[in-house]
Amino acid sequence: MSENSRVHEFTVGLFGIGLDTYWPQFEGLQERLTGYTQQVADRLEETGVRVINLGLVDSPQKAEAAGHSFRRHDVDLIFLYVTTYALSSTVLPVVRRAKVPVILLNLSPSAAIDYKRFNQMGDRTRMTGEWLAYCQACPVPEIANVFRRCRIPLFQVTGILENDPFALNEISSWIDAGRVVHTMEHNRLGVMGHYYGGMLDVYSDLTQQCAYFGGHVEMLEVDELADLRREVSSGEVSTRVQYFRDTFDVQADCLSVELERAARTSVALDRLVEIHKLGSLAYYYKGTENSENEDTISSIVLGTSLLTGRGIPVAGECEIKNAQAMKIMDCFGVGGSFTEYYALDFDDDVILMGHDGPGHIAIAQGKTKVRPLSVYHGKVGRGLSVEMSVKNGPVTLLSVVQTADGRLKLLVAEGISEPGPILEIGNTNSRYRFSMGARRFMEAWNAEGPGHHCAIGIGHISGKLGKLGQLLGMECTVIR
Repeated sequence: MSENSRVHEFTVGLFGIGLDTYWPQFEGLQERLTGYTQQVADRLEETGVRVINLGLVDSPQKAEAAGHSFRRHDVDLIFLYVTTYALSSTVLPVVRRAKVPVILLNLSPSAAIDYKRFNQMGDRTRMTGEWLAYCQACPVPEIANVFRRCRIPLFQVTGILENDPFALNEISSWIDAGRVVHTMEHNRLGVMGHYYGGMLDVYSDLTQQCAYFGGHVEMLEVDELADLRREVSSGEVSTRVQYFRDTFDVQADCLSVELERAARTSVALDRLVEIHKLGSLAYYYKGTENSENEDTISSIVLGTSLLTGRGIPVAGECEIKNAQAMKIMDCFGVGGSFTEYYALDFDDDVILMGHDGPGHIAIAQGKTKVRPLSVYHGKVGRGLSVEMSVKNGPVTLLSVVQTADGRLKLLVAEGISEPGPILEIGNTNSRYRFSMGARRFMEAWNAEGPGHHCAIGIGHISGKLGKLGQLLGMECTVIR
């Protein structure tokens, strides 16, 4: 989480809607609906989020005041709880003034009205008041119509106020997606070096990235990292080497001089991140005309893997779009390891996927191995590298795709990480199975025009990623 994200706490607003004409007509209705709104506030607070609860908004005048209040509290997301019939004029002023996404909650007090008890009440005024407490569905089409005509996105949760796991999960998912939007808005993405020459799919429009995700892009020099490296003491190097041995499965053929070289770079990387308050990083650099820079970049893999494992994802080959995808996955708490297609196994109907360079060691199956490489394929230098597989079980793939019309979209798929033989070449690589089969999946994924990199996280979270796309105004395509 970035420094700005900590200062600007993720905050959700809540207001219920009703009709002030009802209160003198139906005794106790206003208090009852206010109580329901408080129940929703309690549910939201249980997710650990800061909640600004404005209670019942039941007139256009209160709606205008509520919009200003939400602006003052800098809310990131608003939950609109429909308690009973209410005029759309009690909603639109709030939404227009607040100018943040709104999740409409159409939650009934219980699964159904007790018709027998209801019809035995014997007082039609009391009966009408009881019905109005269950009348959440009535104004939703009206609100939807107004939102559509005002070009305001409509996001909905329909269900029961209590004991409805589906509705609770939907609300929680919207909050999770909102948190990710908030973090990306305040994230500082470092870009160090330059693109890997010739990877046309990797080249990105940084303004476009900021337009969709917000945040700040900090342009960094490899020379600064090399300078910081000179300042690292021998004691810091020794301590970091021991940390490597505690964290990784360091193979016996890893030379001490290579571990020390990697340790010096790792400590320097931590300082670079601290200086620039980075939440993610994309890098690539040849360094062939500067031996010190080459020494720095060729010893970077262990340090970048440690950063990735602690929530500061690092993408190689200066793949900025994938650094964004990795950060999104990490914000959802599922990892996000730098990945590309390695090979197809038609015998087992699985796809081998991985990458050289940093891996997300927090989602590794077992301890991540460290192996020495005499050559970094396609790159300059040699040194230590990491070899890991993503934890066995459900996984989700995410690619941030740049389209031909200058837009960004999310491309998502769910699969299974399976045990089995991998390529023991000092790279991250795993075996993934997809429900449609390896052949059809490859064709379906590629038909969407992604770059050749993606981020892989543990668990199936396509639903949350879909909500993230809706909040960001981005298309989200799920390969099923």
